[in-house]
Amino acid sequence: MFANQRLLIIGTVWPEPESSAAGSRMMQLIEFFKKNEFQITFACSASNLEFSEDLKKLGIKTVSIKINDSGFDRLIQDLKPDVVLFDRFMTEEQFGWRVSEHCPQALRILDTEDLFCLRHARHNAYKKKQVMDETDLLRSDLAKREVAAIFRCDLTLMISPKEIELLTRLFNVDARLLHYLPFVFDSHELGLSNPSYEQRAGFISIGNFRHPPNWDSVLWLNQQVWPLIRKQLPKAELFIYGAYPPPKATALHDQQNGFLVKGWVDDADIAMQSARVCLAPLRFGAGIKGKLAQAMLCATPSVTTAVGVEGMQTKLPWPGAIVSDAQGIADAAVKLYQDIDAWQCASLLGQQNAQLLFEKRSHFLKFSARLTTLLG
Repeated sequence: MFANQRLLIIGTVWPEPESSAAGSRMMQLIEFFKKNEFQITFACSASNLEFSEDLKKLGIKTVSIKINDSGFDRLIQDLKPDVVLFDRFMTEEQFGWRVSEHCPQALRILDTEDLFCLRHARHNAYKKKQVMDETDLLRSDLAKREVAAIFRCDLTLMISPKEIELLTRLFNVDARLLHYLPFVFDSHELGLSNPSYEQRAGFISIGNFRHPPNWDSVLWLNQQVWPLIRKQLPKAELFIYGAYPPPKATALHDQQNGFLVKGWVDDADIAMQSARVCLAPLRFGAGIKGKLAQAMLCATPSVTTAVGVEGMQTKLPWPGAIVSDAQGIADAAVKLYQDIDAWQCASLLGQQNAQLLFEKRSHFLKFSARLTTLLG
């Protein structure tokens, strides 16, 4: 259907699927375009990082580009892409005008990952010990920039239905400019054979340490939540995984109290399957959460907050608990850890919710149909 269509992806960073949900998301998009026989070029102005995917092995041409450099003009004139995919609004700001000038016929797609302005506004409100008000977004320069990028593109991929609702209601974005495409998983991933309650031990928290909501979550666990859990479960252990742990994070490692900062893990699925309960006490953020999607796939009950479950709830109950305060998080975590019946119910709900939310085939078919319409 799309054979030999030329796609240029302009990345914010080189994708790191093993260290961040954003990297996994980008690789899922690349998988979609490869399956549909697009000729893919991935361009990026960032340096290659330690865990970057080897795109060349996948048959994808890679190009290093510079911001505010006319070399990009020559690249796009030579490539003549049919589709340009911008990885987050910042790349659209930096390179979109050059695409318009030199390749005006190209279909322009923006992938938001999550709404940066929403995450930023919530973070600012949290630092001020306030609750974010939507009027904060209306006054936000970041929101104006991000929404402007959406209006300049032909289609914007949204990972969360909550953010689609926010854009259409608060900013009057035409729903036809938006397309819901969350994380996606195939039938094998959705039907993993997972360890039983008895085969698991310990708690897990996982997330890239460079992502501010994750670092704040680790601090909250260390300072308030974990001491309350250890008071009830004196021998319990919490394994904290994530790429790029800074010295201030590794300094929190405390063997005696079971607070174990492990950093990078080679196989995050095995780590998640080995744990009995996932802790994700997120106090700010946006989009949907890769760690919680992974917990669902691995049938690991999770304890999180309203921010954590945003955009990820279905008609079924949450596979674990949704709590807002430290004592409530600790109590819910201990109950799931000790009560086999509660654990098994939540564990089953995880994979059922994942099936409703993330089934790859249906989401890819809908995206393909949308592209067919746009490309004529």
